[in-house]
Amino acid sequence: MAKKVSGGRKASTKSGAPKTVYALSNLKPPKGSRHRKVRVGRGMGSKLGKTSGSGDKGQKSRRGYSRRRGFEGGQMPLHRRMPKRGFHNPFGVTYSVVNLAELNVFPAGETVTPLLLRAHGFVRRATDPIKVLGDGELTTKLTIHAHAFSASAKEKITKAGGTFEVVVS
Repeated sequence: MAKKVSGGRKASTKSGAPKTVYALSNLKPPKGSRHRKVRVGRGMGSKLGKTSGSGDKGQKSRRGYSRRRGFEGGQMPLHRRMPKRGFHNPFGVTYSVVNLAELNVFPAGETVTPLLLRAHGFVRRATDPIKVLGDGELTTKLTIHAHAFSASAKEKITKAGGTFEVVVS
């Protein structure tokens, strides 16, 4: 017996097997993907009557109950039992670092900007400010724009005949 294809007209393919043609009038969600809403508290015959699956009495059986994050039933929660150490500066700035030796790939006379550094993959995070450090030697004369420079980087850039400019963002 041929298997019945639900919904839509049938068109034949090269192999002769029927193919369903879909139109707005015969679209249906996949079988088993949609479920009817469970109506709790609608009598004993529904298996979820009276207490509606919440059990008997207590805080958890009441309407609007939601336990706060990390609540352990009144016991001192883990995040308060653990010792706290150190200091986190909320105003601290984290820079993405680029070393001078890496900038030798650019041709002489090039203006190196934060956008160019991100485009060439020197910096991963697009939001971080960029700091140029003086690790390695700079062999080409470049104009470098960045958010911060180390003292040794400034010295080596000027020694190579290039210039540096601090970008304010």
